[in-house]
Order: sequence, then C-alpha cells, then structure tokens
Amino acid sequence: MIIMSVDYGDARTGLAVSDKTEFLASAAGLIARPGFKKIAAEVARRAGELGAELIVVGDPVNMDGTEGPRSQKCRDFAREVEAASGIPTVTFDERLTSVSAHEILSASGMKMKKQKKHVDELAAVIILESFLEERKRAAKGEGE
Repeated sequence: MIIMSVDYGDARTGLAVSDKTEFLASAAGLIARPGFKKIAAEVARRAGELGAELIVVGDPVNMDGTEGPRSQKCRDFAREVEAASGIPTVTFDERLTSVSAHEILSASGMKMKKQKKHVDELAAVIILESFLEERKRAAKGEGE
C-alpha cells in the first residue's frame, strides 16, 4: 500500500511517500504556508494525488513518553487530515527526527541556512522509514 508521512510544522510541513511494496520512502514535497486547516487541506489534496491509502503524522511525544502541547496539536492535525482526506490517518512517535535530519544534512556538508529548506522533508522520510520498519517487525511477530 502507498503510505504518506507528514512532519507537521506551523511554518513548514514535510511530506514523504512509500512505494506500493512499502520498501522505499521518498521525499514528496514541502508545504510552506500558514494555517492549520489550510495545511491539512493541502496534505489531503497531495495524499489523493499520490494515491496514499494511509497517512502517518509524526507525533513529537516528550522524551519520557508523555504527551505535551505540541503532541496534542499533531494529534488534532491528524484528525483534521483524516476528515479532509477520507484516508485513514494515524500518529507515530517521531522523537528526535528533526535532530536526526539536521545531523544528516550537516554531515552531507549542507550549510545551516540551506538546511531549513530540506529538514522537514527529510524528517518526514525518517518518520516513514521508522513506521515502515515497525510495520515489518509487527508483521513478523504476528507470523511467528
């Protein structure tokens, strides 16, 4: 199934998408516009264009596993996206994905100013890769 992931942000929202085999995760664009409902509507539109059958929204839970204000906002966003798209939408723990994205971009030699344009999209790829890996683990556990 094609799965789309979302790294939701107030200023920039990164998107990634899997192939039908759920093997590859690729960057799928950036939404750089303000407005909770406008961003949700654009995510829904792009999910439809990409043929997504599931949408995964990164959930920035606290390091101790508790839900903070940002986590609640992302959960609310996931509900808004599902309502706008009609596509099942789930949240997935995304602790430290933006940190990892910055580290990857820095290691590639990209200057900090340029990283802003790419970090959210890369974070969405990391979220999707982690989600796909978790699905594979869960499927293996069920089959044993």
